[in-house]
Amino acid sequence: MINQDDGPRRALLLGDSLEPAELARAHHEALLVLRSSIETAHIDAYSDAAWPQEVVSFYERALSMGRDAVVRGARSVKDDPGMGIDVDVHDDPQFEVLLALAPHTIHAEGWREGQLVFSASDTGTALWVAVTQQQEVELMSRLAAHGIPPTAFVVDPK
Repeated sequence: MINQDDGPRRALLLGDSLEPAELARAHHEALLVLRSSIETAHIDAYSDAAWPQEVVSFYERALSMGRDAVVRGARSVKDDPGMGIDVDVHDDPQFEVLLALAPHTIHAEGWREGQLVFSASDTGTALWVAVTQQQEVELMSRLAAHGIPPTAFVVDPK
């Protein structure tokens, strides 16, 4: 049996024709589809805009995660506690932080086998994913269920 995480990947970029709520939904659905593929993830607890009220508690949790990493010795006290916060995507509360903040952060990323598979930036306006064929089908289906057309993503020309 072939795992949906295995196989060649296609890079997709989020287009610029979505409303803010649709942008957030696209980030969420992409992360949900890619969750099992992501081995390591990081997020910056910074945004170029005010954090929406509904994610402020997640922002505070992210900062706490950064401070906890310093206490554990996983980060230097000299590091900016809001930058490059490690997220364990297999830990539901930490994954919830990533889900909540990714559409609003200046940068979040997820990696598999040393390859980038998820990158969100520019306070929700930029989203890049590398998906297998099966993941792409699932992502498009999940987006369609929320009324987001498959043209929301375009193939990365690079």
